[in-house]
Amino acid sequence: MLKDSRQLAIALARLADKKKAEGIVILNLKKLLFLTDYFVILSGKHKKQNQAIADELMLKAKHSFRVKLLGNEGYAEGSWIVLDFGDVVVHIFHEALRKFYDLEFIWGEATRVRWDNS
Repeated sequence: MLKDSRQLAIALARLADKKKAEGIVILNLKKLLFLTDYFVILSGKHKKQNQAIADELMLKAKHSFRVKLLGNEGYAEGSWIVLDFGDVVVHIFHEALRKFYDLEFIWGEATRVRWDNS
């Protein structure tokens, strides 16, 4: 069982990595935003991959981590999917939209969280 929102963010990033997500970043927003603790931001190459990543994250969050999905947006279009797990919000982008919205720049004051084993 996961102890806190940081562990959930890291677990979701690792799951996305297994689905071949690219450019995975975790931002710690605790000191900047009261609505959520972490953003997990990542990219997929196309709609079907983004949907597959979202499906995996929603399934594992519910069954393995016992975390409820509070909402999601953009799944049908697949170019920017947002999964809201409360303390962790996942943004799954098509690369062009990710560059356009540039959440990493907008939330540039946020601390990045190391999630990989390297």
